[in-house]
Amino acid sequence: MITQAAREKSTTQQPVADARPVQSQLRGTVLMLISTVFFSGSDIVTKGLAGAVPAVEIAWIRYATFSVLVIPLLMMNGSGTLLRSQHPWLQVLRGLGTVGSALLFTAGLRFLQVADATAIYFISPILIMALSIVFLGEKVGWRRWSAAAVGLLGVLIVIRPGTGAFNVAALLPLCGATSWAAAAVVTRKMSGRDHSLTTLAWSAFVGFALLSVLLPFSWVTPSWGEIGLGVCVGIFSTIGHWFVILAYRHANASTIAPFSYIQLIWAAILGYFVFNALPDQWTVIGAAVIAASGLYTAYRERVRAKG
Repeated sequence: MITQAAREKSTTQQPVADARPVQSQLRGTVLMLISTVFFSGSDIVTKGLAGAVPAVEIAWIRYATFSVLVIPLLMMNGSGTLLRSQHPWLQVLRGLGTVGSALLFTAGLRFLQVADATAIYFISPILIMALSIVFLGEKVGWRRWSAAAVGLLGVLIVIRPGTGAFNVAALLPLCGATSWAAAAVVTRKMSGRDHSLTTLAWSAFVGFALLSVLLPFSWVTPSWGEIGLGVCVGIFSTIGHWFVILAYRHANASTIAPFSYIQLIWAAILGYFVFNALPDQWTVIGAAVIAASGLYTAYRERVRAKG
């Protein structure tokens, strides 16, 4: 899963006309592609842990690692100033949305292939658009509504409700995507008012605090190996996020955000090599439909920004 912090840049920045040098744009694209490898690696390790360790516990180790890695960044940039938010309650609300998303996606991986869960989760850009209409008053034309309908069709192709192939656990990454979409709308609402590191720190600390409260209710003593894998999840997802930050320093959001869909390919490849599991034809078709919908939505955002 592309982590909540990793998506922050694409949801806080409005697409703008591409005016950066071609070499810089290329560097940003490469960095975004690298980030998808780390995010897929994080999901693969999470899948390996999910059969033995509760989702809350996996998420807690991940957020504990996330928080530890954020602290040096704060110290290097003046922690006292960066921890002050102009909208603390919005930061808390965003943090709850992001940790809810991570928890639901992690819970789904216990029952689903990584490729299936990833494909379903990629409906989030469409959900963000829909929620932005309600809560931000954004105007959406028929083209983007059509793309949204196509994206929802792609999800239905993957989960196939009403058939013998339907797995109720498919609703977990779908609910996770909805939770992330809500967090993204909050992020847009406070866009430009807090430093990106401020939002990153609040996400880490709010998530860690909530999971710490929930942890005693589902605690299973992990082995040292499982703890190590949990730390790897946190490290991989944080490194992936850092590559995304670097990518957006070199290129515009409308240029590189579509390359995040490469994660669908990595999810299938790594799932095959680690778990000997390939997505079936319906998952491939559904993922392609979802990706096409998301890419067209990104294209329309870019056209709208230029106009």
